[in-house]
Amino acid sequence: MKQGRDVQVYAIAPETKVLRSRTWERLKFEIEYGLCRGTTANSFLLEGDKIAVIDPPGESFTEIYISALAERIDLDKIHYLILGHVNPNRAVTINQLLQKAPQVTIIASNTGAKSLQEIFQHSYPDTIASKPLKIIPVKNDYSLDLGKGHQLILFPTPNPRYPDELLTYDTKTQILYTDKLFGAHVCGEQVLDEGWQVYQEDRRYYFDCVIAPCATQVSKALEKIQNFPATIYAPAHGPLVKYGLRELVHLYRQWLANQQSQGLNVALIYASAYGNTAQIASAIARGITKAGVRVESINAEYASDEEIKTAIAQCDGFIFGSPTLGGHAPSQIQKALGIALTTAERNKLVGVFGSYGWSGEAIDLLESKLKDGGYRFGFETIRVKFKPTEAVLKTCEEAGTDFAQALRKYKKSLKAKDTGIEETTTARAAQALGRIVGSLCIVTTTRGDLKGAMVASWVSQASFNPPGITVAVAKERAIESLLPIGAHFVLNILEEGKHIDLMKHFLKPFAPGEDRFSGVDWEAGGNGCPILKSALAYLECEVKNRLECGDHWVLYAVAHRGKVLSESGITAVHHRKSGAHY
Repeated sequence: MKQGRDVQVYAIAPETKVLRSRTWERLKFEIEYGLCRGTTANSFLLEGDKIAVIDPPGESFTEIYISALAERIDLDKIHYLILGHVNPNRAVTINQLLQKAPQVTIIASNTGAKSLQEIFQHSYPDTIASKPLKIIPVKNDYSLDLGKGHQLILFPTPNPRYPDELLTYDTKTQILYTDKLFGAHVCGEQVLDEGWQVYQEDRRYYFDCVIAPCATQVSKALEKIQNFPATIYAPAHGPLVKYGLRELVHLYRQWLANQQSQGLNVALIYASAYGNTAQIASAIARGITKAGVRVESINAEYASDEEIKTAIAQCDGFIFGSPTLGGHAPSQIQKALGIALTTAERNKLVGVFGSYGWSGEAIDLLESKLKDGGYRFGFETIRVKFKPTEAVLKTCEEAGTDFAQALRKYKKSLKAKDTGIEETTTARAAQALGRIVGSLCIVTTTRGDLKGAMVASWVSQASFNPPGITVAVAKERAIESLLPIGAHFVLNILEEGKHIDLMKHFLKPFAPGEDRFSGVDWEAGGNGCPILKSALAYLECEVKNRLECGDHWVLYAVAHRGKVLSESGITAVHHRKSGAHY
């Protein structure tokens, strides 16, 4: 794997280049970077009679990007800087560019224009003191003529995560610059998506982390972009979409429909001053959605009172997240909390999270108000000081999964109480399915400081050459996000008569972030993953493929090495009477 960072420049259409700021390392600890495959930050240079730059990268690439841009164009000849979205990270590059090209006019959505003004007033007062920002705010469809046939159409597609999102369409090249839509955090030499199926896991993971909690708004955005026939989708991250364009749009529609059809729904209401609370919200949302529960993400800073009231009324549970600013929660969060307390039924499950610098009064306020209101909590309140680490975000993801599982059980108990009976599974097919037996195993894995483990009995040999196995992993398992394609794990096969203690240990409920291996005798295998010393045998495996199967992922893995630890032992087997549960 390459190291370091660079900028790859490639002509993708007449007078159109992409500048791909690349790193093969994990750029951030945000949940959407969890596959650890690097990233690209795609920026675009359009050279008509007037010159426009679309989507400069964030501060991780500021210096090398501006240097690469200056090698291709005189910076003082740039007319427009078009922003698909605005954040403090990207503002670092914008500020540096304005120092060298003060003549530039910035084009952003109306919301993005306001955010950029606030960021510069707070972080770069000297820049705007010498020369005020020239910004064109876009409220509705906006047309921009660059000459040489490049007629651009810009239109907002806001969602809670990116309320300022602005898409751009070039009528000459039929390239649609999609910002966060259709992206993926992956780094490589490919500019376009030849062999597009290779990137399907990366795009699906990005969708699950970033897009799924905004399903309602993104569905509307997909309807909007159908008005602009495109030959290439140019997202902010990952390969540009050309060869798999129709298929990817179909998959997005399929994934969005699946989100919107979920029976249970959680309203995730938050505000984020510096992005830390938003990162936590994303991790919690990821945990909830992977457990088969829909999330409706609501940014209280931009949502109307009616939107919040409707979301609270329609949800089965709701979660509040807030930063602490000056010892208080932002006014928008306080107002949203008031709406919830006066309108939400008391049988809804709730949760609270937040980030803070020196004190966490906002989190305490939310927790105490909901407790006083008589609500039941789906997870322990999450308090994160400063910027969340990878381990903290993994804990938040697990808390989201716990919330979804608790919500499902809670709603089931309420239904049983209402009907006076408990649901039972008596289907003959389920009884027959339960007669399929499997060996009892413990899957163990590690990534950096993170370790995971789960009991597995849906395991089977799948190939002779190479020696391969399949193992089914429920989507809601904490370990699932640690097992993408390319990940390593150990399949510890348990011995009959010696499996009870290990089974009890790994089947017990673990708190989010709790060490699964405390009190267990293990050693690191050749691939770094835990080998349980009391196992019958083990296989050191690498995930080669993943197949989505309803509420499980089926992993195909190749066994690189293995060993029998007890020559006289026999494999422990799981016998079930029903195929409706483990």
